[in-house]
Amino acid sequence: MIFKLTNHVKEEMARRSIPWTLLEQVLNNPQQIVIEKENLKAYQSIVSFDDGRSFLLRAIVDDTVTPAVVVTAYRTSKIRKYWRSS
Repeated sequence: MIFKLTNHVKEEMARRSIPWTLLEQVLNNPQQIVIEKENLKAYQSIVSFDDGRSFLLRAIVDDTVTPAVVVTAYRTSKIRKYWRSS
């Protein structure tokens, strides 16, 4: 799938030290896609960052448009809060 990054997500990636390679990995092969609100979904995966710690990397995406728009992205240590069990 092709994704368009908003200026906001680019700024947030820089501010939150999220490498493009990790975000690209989550967007192209998410471990989960969780419905959020309205037209938004969270593409998310548990990933390891450079410091060796694991975080849940979440990309909030509007995939009802073409190309899909990535609204924001963030990492969180609160994996259990956002992870959905089958």
